Amino acid sequence: MNRRQTGLLILLAALSVGGCPNQSDAPKSGAGTASPAPGPAASPAGAATNTPIQTKGPSIVRDPLDLPPPLGLRAPQHVRVDLEAVELEGQLADGTTYTYMTFNKLVPGPFLRVRVDDTVELHLKNLSTSELTHSIDLHAVTGPGGGAVMTQTPPGQEEVVTFKAIKPGVFVYHCATAMVAEHITNGMYGMILVEPAAGLPPVAREFYVMQGELYTDRPFGEYGLQTLSRSKLLAETPDYLVFNGAVGALTKGHPLQAKVDDTIRIFFGVGGPNLTSSFHIIGEHFDRLYNLASLTSPPLTTVQTVLVPPGGAAMVELKLEVPGRYLLVDHALSRLEKGLLGFLEVDGPAHPELFHDHGAGPSPVR
Repeated sequence: MNRRQTGLLILLAALSVGGCPNQSDAPKSGAGTASPAPGPAASPAGAATNTPIQTKGPSIVRDPLDLPPPLGLRAPQHVRVDLEAVELEGQLADGTTYTYMTFNKLVPGPFLRVRVDDTVELHLKNLSTSELTHSIDLHAVTGPGGGAVMTQTPPGQEEVVTFKAIKPGVFVYHCATAMVAEHITNGMYGMILVEPAAGLPPVAREFYVMQGELYTDRPFGEYGLQTLSRSKLLAETPDYLVFNGAVGALTKGHPLQAKVDDTIRIFFGVGGPNLTSSFHIIGEHFDRLYNLASLTSPPLTTVQTVLVPPGGAAMVELKLEVPGRYLLVDHALSRLEKGLLGFLEVDGPAHPELFHDHGAGPSPVR
């Protein structure tokens, strides 16, 4: 079976209602090629080979439901935010770990939620066990470096920056210590929402999703501890593309879940550091798209795919009319083979007047 056929099987299985595939169950010897899982093997003389063995680490995946609730109508406040820079070996895929850099041990970092005209006092602590200095550049900040100059924090120290959130929107934040792209690809990115004074329209559920890419010293799917390949990073040729930090994060780990007739909101961002996303939900439409995460412009309506650059974001809202499994993808669909897939599971009554399955099997990808 060739790689193209294997990729098609992954898509068809994902689209089926009964199956629950997971990109973390993808073949382990390359992107899309089927082979037995590697493990220790004996040479003719009985000596062990150098085949990587499976590794296990803590999950670094942030649940897409892990975000603060809407703030509602309130006056501007003084808000304290505490972040920790943590370097750790975490689970990248089944049997594969990676040396991550994180804010608060998860990827993406915490979803920060403030109101326009709030004064934000941000404390960045770098654990004494870290090897590198870390910092934070918040795109919501009006001021040189977005806070990065003031928050260069060596291991074991803490730095503080205070800023007034004067512009509403959904903004990316990330580490901005040289080499900046290295810190970002290793997981040091997140988002901050500055709500308008009137707040956001109410929805049934909100989700927090970010796309990132990893450049590893060995090929996609190989067991063992993976570390950064700087040559691949500079060439912008990632081995992995993921939602929320790891392969299978939004399939096996934390699929988005909602019900028929729910209106949901997705805060979507691209940590990058290099590749633009064509964010798309197969079988659905963005009823309202706040393009480039602008909350001061009228939303676009009935949009199929949104282009989000690295270091950028979008806010999308959609009403769910038909039950089933919907796939979150980057419509640069080769990236499925590198781990970039999420599920939106919608429960509720069928609406055959809108969509009727005649038993012909799962639909092909659009």
